[in-house]
Formats: sequence, structure tokens, C-alpha cells
Amino acid sequence: MNDMKYELLTELHSRMEADLLESYLEANGIDVELFQEAVGHNVYPVTLDGLGRVQVFVPKEKIKKAKKMLEEFKAGK
Repeated sequence: MNDMKYELLTELHSRMEADLLESYLEANGIDVELFQEAVGHNVYPVTLDGLGRVQVFVPKEKIKKAKKMLEEFKAGK
């Protein structure tokens, strides 16, 4: 049985980019949970071997809307 309420939307290599995406999604009514290894989230961000990778999770029922918004977010760069 799958009791997970959140689904992985994307993985990013920058906490700053993840924070921007989080703000964009939340401003449009989509809750966001970010997950990052503790070593990658400090004063000197680490990106070696994926340690700086940030996973972006959204509620399963909003994943389609979030995917569309992710494409808009990427296009707007």
C-alpha cells in the first residue's frame, strides 16, 4: 500500500534555485517540501557527488499542475 501523500517533482543542484521554485509553486497554491542532505546545506554549499542535490516534493493530487508550472519556470529563465 502506498501511503505517501507527496510525489517527487524534480531534483535540482542548487538550493537557491529550489527556493525560487518553492516560492513560485507556493504562490500558485501548491505546497512544497524540499529535501536536501545536511552536508549540502550549509555556509559553503557542496555539489560534489550529488550532495548539494535538492529534491522537490509536491502533493500527489497536484503533481500534474506542478509539472506544468515547472516547465513554465524553466522556460522563464
